[in-house]
Amino acid sequence: MMVGDLGWNEFNLGILGATAALAGLVIVAASVNIAEIVKSRSLTARLGAGIATLVLAITASALAMFPEITLVAYGVAVLASALIAMMFNAHAARAILQNTDPQNGYKGPRAAINFLPAAIYAVGSAMLIAGEPAGLVVVAVGAIVAIPVALMISWIVLVEVLR
Repeated sequence: MMVGDLGWNEFNLGILGATAALAGLVIVAASVNIAEIVKSRSLTARLGAGIATLVLAITASALAMFPEITLVAYGVAVLASALIAMMFNAHAARAILQNTDPQNGYKGPRAAINFLPAAIYAVGSAMLIAGEPAGLVVVAVGAIVAIPVALMISWIVLVEVLR
């Protein structure tokens, strides 16, 4: 079964355009204070995780638009992309948990939220690899969750750098 035959092309095109634009805006916004951001291991890692989350949404949406891509091939590609994003999330989580700044509260939730979109993508991709078309719905939920999570992470970095 082909992904393109299941009616998700317009959704994926919309997510692709929106997340690509957001990723560009986040990068431009961060570049204004990049000298300050790179001074903090935690902020740099968290910004990287936010951008990686948007790139995951971009990649998953673009892959879905490949002509004749099967559910299984799409699932494998999305799973690989989610695992790569999780490496950025793991780096950010370590940086958050190791940050000794007294203002660095709620370490656990702040570290965990980074993983949510990639975990949703991983579940959806596992379903697709198993041949379950409903995995496309889960992947779509991953895309929808990725946008506010990535924006929240990026916004927090941009605000914290000004403190």
